[in-house]
Amino acid sequence: MSISTDPDGQAVTLDFAGQTSPYPFFNYKRRTEPVWHGSLTDQSQLPPELMPDDEWVLFGYDDVFRAFRDDQVFSSHAYDQTIGLVIGHTILAMGGKEHHDHRNLVAKAFRATALERWEPSVIGPICDQLIDEIKNDGSADLVKAVTFEFPTRIIATLLGLPRDDLDLFRRLSFDLISIQVDIEAGLRASAELHDYFLEQVEQRRRKTTDDIIGDLVSAEIDGEKLSDEAIISFLRLLLPAGLETTYRSSGNLLYLLLTHPEQLAMVYQDRTLIPAAIEEGLRCETPLTTVIRTTTQDVEIGGKTIPSGAQVDLCMGSANHDETRWTDPDTFDIFRPRQAHIAFAGGIHMCLGMHLARLETRVMLNSLFDRVTNLALVPDNDARIIGLTFRSPTKLPVTFTPAS
Repeated sequence: MSISTDPDGQAVTLDFAGQTSPYPFFNYKRRTEPVWHGSLTDQSQLPPELMPDDEWVLFGYDDVFRAFRDDQVFSSHAYDQTIGLVIGHTILAMGGKEHHDHRNLVAKAFRATALERWEPSVIGPICDQLIDEIKNDGSADLVKAVTFEFPTRIIATLLGLPRDDLDLFRRLSFDLISIQVDIEAGLRASAELHDYFLEQVEQRRRKTTDDIIGDLVSAEIDGEKLSDEAIISFLRLLLPAGLETTYRSSGNLLYLLLTHPEQLAMVYQDRTLIPAAIEEGLRCETPLTTVIRTTTQDVEIGGKTIPSGAQVDLCMGSANHDETRWTDPDTFDIFRPRQAHIAFAGGIHMCLGMHLARLETRVMLNSLFDRVTNLALVPDNDARIIGLTFRSPTKLPVTFTPAS
């Protein structure tokens, strides 16, 4: 736990375990020390190979946005020494032409216009089926029944993976990104996914398929086919990214709507409000609050000089609550004037799957609202959004009646 003291002598704490909201701490730091020589992680729990020598945090919107836009000074290459230990060398850590070439291999498939073909053939049927399974039950845990399930099925279908393997790669995906708390589990998951994806790649080298893995197998950069290792690293990135982003953001939005029933009712009645609700949910409860960069030279920001080689945590969660940009930023309000947030990062590393995440959530909400009414949280439950870096509810127990 990190503790700061406000001008009144009151302690402002950051719970590294993520059981209490980090936003009071973010808000305090943004007002008092927006460029902070400190850490948002419990360094006593980090493996030595993940321990930064020097760490800073940016809390304000303008500073975070500037860092995202300046990839030359705020480099992402350090991901090779963190998450790259388990997923390999990917676009997360790449820059320049290498990043451009590799990102373009799958960027077309994830553009908003390209996703339109997936809505009727993949996304809609999966969401409809999941909610059809619960609509007559009168109650359900929406995390277990919907938000944890539908992104898994969708990304597996788009990659061309067998449905029977859903539980396997869901478990491996979560182990993969948990290296800060259990690096051994992450390394085991990495090895298991390597063998699993190698078999999938070999199948497609024998017979081409119309899916993302098939596209990667047939892709070329400067006339050269991608190696098996390059494809497998890409897939070890896409699989957990495809699960995490939508699982957490859709769960956060449902929680926010359920705890603001007057806004939920308005969205039920007017589906054109869904896009605004999605954006406000992403801003208000950003599913991934922080990403890292490394300075390539000394840089002055916010009146302080961050030295070359320092790790800089870009706190998107705090930036999305910046009171200089949003009035009453801690309040969930789907009717607030639209201002661009940075829940999906920015610059050349803006989230590749952001259009897919938005589309999946919109389709899921429409499917849910078409099939059930009187949706409400179970009284006196302890559902809440938890986490520090990754935030989402672990359960959403609700009651409802089937739509007539």
